[in-house]
Amino acid sequence: MKKLAIVMTPLLLLLPASSAAAAEPDSAGRATLTGFASLPALTFVPASDPSGSALGTAPINGVTPPFADQPVQGFSGIARNRDGSFDVLSDNGYGGKANSADFVLRIHRVIPDFGSKTVDVVGGINLTDPRGLVPWPLTRPDRVLTGSDFDVESIVKTDGLAGARGGHAGQEPAAAMEHDGGYWIGDEFGPYLLRFDRAGRLAAAPIPLPDVYAPERAAMLGVPANLGGSRGFEGMASSVDGRFLYPMLEGTVTGDPAGSLRIYELDRRAQAYTGTRWKYQLESTDHAIGDFIAIDRHRFLVIERDNLQGDAAAFKRIYQIDLRDRDRDGNADKTLVADLLDIADPKHLAGPGDTFRFPFQTIEDVVILDDRTLGVLNDNNFPFSSGRTPGQPDNNEFITIRLARPLR
Repeated sequence: MKKLAIVMTPLLLLLPASSAAAAEPDSAGRATLTGFASLPALTFVPASDPSGSALGTAPINGVTPPFADQPVQGFSGIARNRDGSFDVLSDNGYGGKANSADFVLRIHRVIPDFGSKTVDVVGGINLTDPRGLVPWPLTRPDRVLTGSDFDVESIVKTDGLAGARGGHAGQEPAAAMEHDGGYWIGDEFGPYLLRFDRAGRLAAAPIPLPDVYAPERAAMLGVPANLGGSRGFEGMASSVDGRFLYPMLEGTVTGDPAGSLRIYELDRRAQAYTGTRWKYQLESTDHAIGDFIAIDRHRFLVIERDNLQGDAAAFKRIYQIDLRDRDRDGNADKTLVADLLDIADPKHLAGPGDTFRFPFQTIEDVVILDDRTLGVLNDNNFPFSSGRTPGQPDNNEFITIRLARPLR
């Protein structure tokens, strides 16, 4: 097992929803790979707590749990910093509430070096609740948050480069509601929205989503669940002016059309939902979304994916959506931006082939670097996913792609 070294490395960065038939597969042109970097799967936080005790002792993809330290595992959200680094949100641990009690929720700071094709982990913070703002019992008496307390899946930094555009992609929101370097994080157990300060301390009580109940919250309240497990706030965007958050569900609420996902609006000044919402239509009811970020006031990017990996992976795409719903069908308008299973690699940055595939089960991070360039990362579901090489745990890969056309 490789333990990470906390070192600094210079950043070398190239800087229809109407129906399934409405999004034309070849309307985007072909994206081109411009950068490839990888963080080994067996990367751990040094001198941290043991983890993975609920996974048993049988090898999983050649890796034998439990682990002496906390893995720097799959990333489910990303925020860009002014200094060229990125804050990435680790997933909730090992995929479920029952097996993730010893996985500490954490934000890592990473710097990709596309020259050496490596990713350096240069720091990080644990998420905690020292003020006792969570009103129900937590897993740990020291109130360090774990994957049994929340399933964190999306992140907006209050003092970073949101990736939304005012005049240029990546421009900082002009009137952000907070400038303290803290974070808003979307959860799937409630679903809840969580507000943390720059040190990772919970700053306010969890904000529940009215009238929507994931199984975990439903069990606490003794009410029926109307949202599937692990189907909460998978993506979350910030408005260009910073006032609003747009959290997006990964699953369909009971009673909604099949494959229809809700996008909500939260006023950061009031820290309350406005009552406005939109709908995104999946291309297939078997699909899920991986991330949701803003381009400008009306347009956003969505990762939509199937649940397959490796050679079986057939659908891993990034769409541009427009909340104005110009065809008046009740769903956000949808246009293909990039097919992540068909990326041109003429310089052979990732290997000898001319075509690069990003064939991971879960792809949960996209960030706008400029009008033509996106950063994309996978969630490696350590140690379970093996989309790159069968029988081996996936690394955390960080790629940049140049789009065939600008985001305009």
